[in-house]
Amino acid sequence: MRGLERQEPAYVIHRRAWRETSLMVDVFTLNYGRMTVIARGANSAKSPLKAQLQPFLPLMLDWGGRGDLKNLTQVDVRSGPELKRTAALYSGLYLNELLQRILPAADPHPTLFAAYIDAIAELASTTDIEPVLRRFEGAFAESLGFGFAWALSTDTGEPVVAGQSYYYDPEQGIVSEPSGGVRLRELPGEVLLAIADGDLVSDTSRRLAKRVMRVLTDYLLQGKPLHSRSLFSHLRGERHES
Repeated sequence: MRGLERQEPAYVIHRRAWRETSLMVDVFTLNYGRMTVIARGANSAKSPLKAQLQPFLPLMLDWGGRGDLKNLTQVDVRSGPELKRTAALYSGLYLNELLQRILPAADPHPTLFAAYIDAIAELASTTDIEPVLRRFEGAFAESLGFGFAWALSTDTGEPVVAGQSYYYDPEQGIVSEPSGGVRLRELPGEVLLAIADGDLVSDTSRRLAKRVMRVLTDYLLQGKPLHSRSLFSHLRGERHES
């Protein structure tokens, strides 16, 4: 990698204090994937960087340095959608945690970057967040080599058939026969076909898609926690109380 990069499209996915006045910032970039940069002085009261280095803002970044840890040299903020609703904000934090905790560093994923931009825009404009999350999870799994076809039984190579039950194995996808890696059982073929056709509206499709993607993300996390899940639990509790 060259010593100086200019005007790289990026989003902040996590940041934390570094030394006395600086920030260590995890960013998801178009051409370099996930990387960490140091924003020197950004944690001081007079620095504008602290306000600029916020999640979900489209950024153009410059950085320099020859080691693994780069120094941020310039931040340009572009206009973009705002996640004003609580559910949208929590959902955006969930996407960021997936990227930060699972995506390998310095591994470019331009298609996933585009899917992230689309997801943020959709979260800002809709109150129905579940289809947005499922589509991004699908793009995320595809980028990591764990994508699968809802309508195909990978162990037989045959199409899924309505009226039959199937299994889910994170390593293989939808399968017809149980194996050691199977995590979910008794998945109705007709619901799998509905999801394959884009149905994320009906309750049965939503529940099954969420179960499958939850198992897959847990498998990819390998025991790492997702703090955003506790935020969703808190939000559901508030709605129940109201």
